[in-house]
Amino acid sequence: MRARRTNALRSMLASLAGLCGVVCFGAGASLAADEPRPPLAIQLSLDRPIDATDAPFVMAATGGLFTAEGLAVTINFASGSPDAIARVAAGTSDFALVDINALVRFRDKDKQGVPPVKAVFMLFNKAPYAIIARKSRGVRALSDIEGKNLGVAEGDLSIRLWPAVAKQNGIKIASVKQSNISAAVREPMLSAGQIDAVTGFSYLSAINLKDRGVPADDLAVLKFADYGCDAYGFAIVVNPALAAAKPEAVKGFVRAVIGGTHLAIKDPAAAVTEVVNRMDGGSRELELERLSAILRDNILTGEVRRNGIGGIDVARFERSIDQLAEGFKFQKRPVTADIFDDQFLPPVNGRLIN
Repeated sequence: MRARRTNALRSMLASLAGLCGVVCFGAGASLAADEPRPPLAIQLSLDRPIDATDAPFVMAATGGLFTAEGLAVTINFASGSPDAIARVAAGTSDFALVDINALVRFRDKDKQGVPPVKAVFMLFNKAPYAIIARKSRGVRALSDIEGKNLGVAEGDLSIRLWPAVAKQNGIKIASVKQSNISAAVREPMLSAGQIDAVTGFSYLSAINLKDRGVPADDLAVLKFADYGCDAYGFAIVVNPALAAAKPEAVKGFVRAVIGGTHLAIKDPAAAVTEVVNRMDGGSRELELERLSAILRDNILTGEVRRNGIGGIDVARFERSIDQLAEGFKFQKRPVTADIFDDQFLPPVNGRLIN
């Protein structure tokens, strides 16, 4: 009997010891989980060398916002939006800032096996597409472009929206001579009077021309957005594998960019100082003018002030695809859900601009 009681006691003690072992192991695991984890390494592609366009990312980095989200972001530079998108599709970059209309074209290409890259955050609520002209050469309004010589740089997406803009405004597109030129000579040729106008980004060509000595009052900046163009502009795209495996990291990246945008809006001068410090010979005055134009014309629109930054209006985006189709023949017309994924955006109250 005593032997039986002794064995039972031993068995109970063994069970308690085993239970204690499990609890202690679990507590140890919990403590390990609470320890600081190394940040997630992130590669971000910009579609051109750094300038004031990238102030939200620079401010997110210098303000510690990426770090606060557990991200270690490294920036690399692509040779345009198509190259940046291709890097994200291949997985060599996790995110990229690209022209969303370049993404629409990229997704239309017949590439089997290429991951379906999507945008997750719209930085430029209005595309910066414009015709920049010299008033001294007879161009003050869009209607004056008929009979003029328009310089179009290779790969410039503005020209893909031009047919829709011309149609909406009664411009006889056949009456406008288009000269294909290199992007490197776009501003020099216009400043020298070799052409009457160029297509490009309002905050790039116009400001660069003033820097080349063209008087500001001789420049006509005809923004497509003022003439019925519904196109959105620069957006953040993400690698689909990262989005599927680490959705919280994508949400954190977006939150950090929103925070960086707030910082750039609050203090553009400080933002430009940080940007110029990372440029090779950048002009603080020039970049401050550029950032001011971007904030005014492309980011802080009425739509953004009403609905918050980062999202899109589906009906407007669908119209923009139809407008793009005026100058680009789709193999299969995409729909909004093919291009933009809003699941990583914070609620509207986390995206409002004060």
